Amino acid sequence: MGMSRRRLGQVATRALAAAALVFAATAGVQAKTTVKAVMHSGINILDPIVTTAHITRNHGYMIFDTLLSMNSKYEPKPQMADFKVSDDKLTYTFTLRDGLFWHDGPPVTAEDCVASLKRWAARDAGGQMLMDSVESLTATDPKTITLKLSKPFPFVLDLIAKPASVVPFMMPKRLAETPPTEAIKEMIGSGPFRFVAAEYRPGDRTVYERFEKYQPRPEPAEWLSGGKTVKVDRVEWINMPDAQTAVNALSTGEIDYMEQPSVDLLPLLQAAPEDVTVEIYNELGSQTMGRMNFLYPPFDDVRIRKAALYALNQESVLQALIGNPEYFQLCPSMYGCGTPLSTDAGEGAATIGKGDMEKAKALLKEAGYDGKPIVIMHPTDTISTASQPVVATELLQAAGFKVDLQPMDWQTLVARRASQKPPAEGGWNMFFTNWVIPEIWNPVVNPMINGRGKKGFFGWPDDPELEKLRADFVTAEGDDQRKAIAKAIQERAYDQVIYVPLGQYRMPAAWRTTLTGIVKSPIPVFWGLEKKS
Repeated sequence: MGMSRRRLGQVATRALAAAALVFAATAGVQAKTTVKAVMHSGINILDPIVTTAHITRNHGYMIFDTLLSMNSKYEPKPQMADFKVSDDKLTYTFTLRDGLFWHDGPPVTAEDCVASLKRWAARDAGGQMLMDSVESLTATDPKTITLKLSKPFPFVLDLIAKPASVVPFMMPKRLAETPPTEAIKEMIGSGPFRFVAAEYRPGDRTVYERFEKYQPRPEPAEWLSGGKTVKVDRVEWINMPDAQTAVNALSTGEIDYMEQPSVDLLPLLQAAPEDVTVEIYNELGSQTMGRMNFLYPPFDDVRIRKAALYALNQESVLQALIGNPEYFQLCPSMYGCGTPLSTDAGEGAATIGKGDMEKAKALLKEAGYDGKPIVIMHPTDTISTASQPVVATELLQAAGFKVDLQPMDWQTLVARRASQKPPAEGGWNMFFTNWVIPEIWNPVVNPMINGRGKKGFFGWPDDPELEKLRADFVTAEGDDQRKAIAKAIQERAYDQVIYVPLGQYRMPAAWRTTLTGIVKSPIPVFWGLEKKS
């Protein structure tokens, strides 16, 4: 029996309404703006306090926020908090701004921030120095953090604002009370993006969505200071270890952004300027370097460390890493060239550009090197760290070293370099890494110039004289005295071969021309940018 006209009309109306709901829902999904990015590495370690890995620091900037931030003039600026300093420079008061919420709902409190600062300071080289001078660090009310010093420490604001690993990110108190040697279990921040845990695939894919309740500062974004205004709905970090595959994906529009395209592949991207922008976002660039393990032979002997210093050279390393001299420079300064404290002081600084193989051989013979192979960790999946171990192996072997070059991915290296076990039991003798220049530009923030032994950066040099010089740098009166002490620190660091600076380079990023508003800063950030359809 057929339906009545009235009944047919009701069915049609319901069908149209259902179709409209489906269309609206589909349109909502389609309207979401997603940026797909290939970063320099996949990410396995998510806690930005337990590691100095740049990919983890970059992840930290997505979901966490900082009390202060730094502009391009290296000036600390308010971010989560405004600040006041007492006339005697012994009391620092930070007042949280309105509208700060954790991603799981509660408001940010001063107690959260105090716990976060204490956890950060236990891990960071500069934070450790700061806490040596701290009398108390307390939450005096729900929005006020008070830091009192027992003696003047002029770098308080610089350290809390610094963009370097380890960054003093703010976390909920329950997370910040996690021991600083253990990773936190949740990724809950108050920053401009929230972490999508359900879609995270370690080492392969990391997803962020815009945090709707985030209220950016009113000032324009400049470097890492100012308003972190998010103009896209979603950011996906996709790992593509093969550089050619990533370049092809960017060229075809499969991805939108590539943090570190290989310099030798840049012409492929530059050939289509209407589709792809290639640009340097970090003008000062980065320093690449080698670090030895001071805990075990042979590098517990300074003569053998010096043999390695003279065997290595910046020219060979940079040619392999970058190739095009337009993007690199020889630089003996441990603070980076182009910075206020840049210096060429120190034994070995004059020869680090081209090396001194004969001196390396003589030192190795004098030290009585026993021929036991040194374990060099070799990350094969990151453009910026894959070539240095290979070049170093060739140079060290030429000097008389035996080398065990062990391939692995970068995230395995990041985990393994924290091991203080002997090389034969899963430890290591040497690895290579990079720091952006704003991370190393003075001896307080530079994590490699640290002589605190097992409490310091991986490699663990124990050097009280170096630590005394760093303390003198902090208490120096005036720029001239501070510069003289910085020079003495570098001389000491070269003399003990605290690490081997292997040159300075700039590596462009590349993105589809559909992206606009990229913020130039020492690290890649995803606020400010827009994506055109």
